[in-house]
Amino acid sequence: MGRAFEFRKARKMKRWSAMAKTFTRIGKDIAMAVSEGGPNPDTNSRLRAVMQNAKSANMPKDTVERAIKKASDKDTAHYKEVLFEGYAPHGIAILIETATDNNNRTVANIRSYFNKCNGTFGTQGSVEFMFDHTCNFRIPAEGQDVEELELEMIDFGVEEIFEDEDGILMYAPFESFGAIQKELENRGLEILSSGFERIPQVTKELTAEEAADVEKLLEKIEEDDDVMNVYHSMQENTEE
Repeated sequence: MGRAFEFRKARKMKRWSAMAKTFTRIGKDIAMAVSEGGPNPDTNSRLRAVMQNAKSANMPKDTVERAIKKASDKDTAHYKEVLFEGYAPHGIAILIETATDNNNRTVANIRSYFNKCNGTFGTQGSVEFMFDHTCNFRIPAEGQDVEELELEMIDFGVEEIFEDEDGILMYAPFESFGAIQKELENRGLEILSSGFERIPQVTKELTAEEAADVEKLLEKIEEDDDVMNVYHSMQENTEE
């Protein structure tokens, strides 16, 4: 198994299961998708993908429809995707994806978290190059031969594919998202969920005490309402 498999295994242990946070993030994804390509999922592939993720997260259909309607309102505040970078204590690189309607507020908050936890708020490009920007798709495993599917999907950019208890997961470079989504839809395969992740090229092992210092900063960042995803280069324990 490759880096994507190990990364996913470690992330699965993490605390992103909080339903309220998940729904908030999906709501912002809907708003940005509608702003970018309109409210019709038939002609907006990004919105179609977000709606699949909403279904996977058991987000009520009427909540999704309300979010689309709200995002279509010209008076609604528009969210902008902003990437923040920096270092936690002990040289751990941190990459933060945010969706904000007030960049000054978000910058001030993120900077304060680094300052309070002995981290370093970085400049643009300071750590982004240390992470591979990837896309992923999950489809049902029933009736699928993973090895055969991998051979067929290589032409569309898929680099890693594996099966777990939730289905088949495939990873590819960020720019392959559209081609893979189109091919899976053309084949009539149900896309359970899809998304983007940033996988650290190299991870660093810390002692329990050092890891606790990093976790303190990660928790502060993750609690911020503007934060969508947080990635870091600390090696995580994948054991139960």
